Amino acid sequence: MTNLVDRFLKYVKFETTSNESSTSVPSTDSQMRFAEILADELNAIGLTNVTVDNNGYVMATLPANIAKKVPTIGFIAHMDTSPDMSGANVKPNIIRDYQGGDIVLNEEKNIILSPKDFPELHNHIGMDLITTDGTTLLGADNKAGIAEIVTAMEYLINNPEIPHGTIKIGFTPDEEIGRGADYFDVEKFNAEFAYTVDGGPIGELEYENFNAAGARISIQGRNVHPGSAKNKMINSIKVAMELNSMLPVNEAPESTEGYEGFYHIVYFDGSVEKTNISYIIRDHDKNKFESKKKLLTSAVDFLNEKYGHILELEIKDSYYNMKDKIEPVMHVVEIAKKAMEEVGVTPIIKPIRGGTDGARLSYMGLPCPNIFTGGLNFHGKFEYVSIQGMEKAVETILKIIELVAQ
Repeated sequence: MTNLVDRFLKYVKFETTSNESSTSVPSTDSQMRFAEILADELNAIGLTNVTVDNNGYVMATLPANIAKKVPTIGFIAHMDTSPDMSGANVKPNIIRDYQGGDIVLNEEKNIILSPKDFPELHNHIGMDLITTDGTTLLGADNKAGIAEIVTAMEYLINNPEIPHGTIKIGFTPDEEIGRGADYFDVEKFNAEFAYTVDGGPIGELEYENFNAAGARISIQGRNVHPGSAKNKMINSIKVAMELNSMLPVNEAPESTEGYEGFYHIVYFDGSVEKTNISYIIRDHDKNKFESKKKLLTSAVDFLNEKYGHILELEIKDSYYNMKDKIEPVMHVVEIAKKAMEEVGVTPIIKPIRGGTDGARLSYMGLPCPNIFTGGLNFHGKFEYVSIQGMEKAVETILKIIELVAQ
């Protein structure tokens, strides 16, 4: 564990924000630079077949050190950080032996990480926490996962007496913008199953995720001088507001939890003449997912009938619930569950209210549940990770490898 924290603190200093509006792969040059740095490190610690392809995907192998045939398994994390908040000039702080209460992230800006707002802090009494300085996200999502995987590989290389099969590792770009598996070469990776190390609090183990789609709607209004607008003007902003009001008010992220799905308006740019809006649509249940898309389509059709075909809708599926692909091979979940229990972690098996690379990879033939990193409050200035959580993630990875070798 000696290098774990230093490795993580080094990684978060690299800006790797992905960019949804970019058409390049990876979407930002900084991700490719980080990929090359990671590849150099993987070579330095002794992994083999280290590659960075033209799309920024990093892969490497730890060869088996036992003669008997055991499954080849993989561990995967993503290199990019969310564009929801800046990932440049990250200045992490370490809070040793947290004893509860408020953590002042930035005194000048009065930014406080408080258990009043984030009660999960109560679960971290006595732990060492790495936080932001209140001006950026931290990047534990998913550089904690990368640091944990690399540290586990380094440990096995430095302790060759520990038996293990062939281990594959992969680091992907652009997961945060839904493209992390677009160019992942499953055949080249050549693992029987894998785990994304991209979860949150200690013990998270996930093999269910949302079915996901994105919807873009453009509304062409009619702008007329307001003094003579009666029966002539069509205010596209108001039409967009009307559309939003037709969606169930209780099916929004701020009103849902667990298996409940939602519509989430994520973009609005409007004037009287022209308005563009975007939604993301999520549900664990495939039938409810399809119903949500149908309801939005029906609302657009109704408004087109009302105003004269001024709305254009594009809906595109993003990924699907990996549950359908994992349930036939539930032993991969049971292995992770047993590993956690054997290192003193209580497994928390719950659905992901989001998605991971593993969701799409499972549909590409690589069953890929998700395990914890120890981080919380991803994508914003209140993000933090516990050092003890990161250490337990490393122990869990090593125990999974041990169990598979047995």
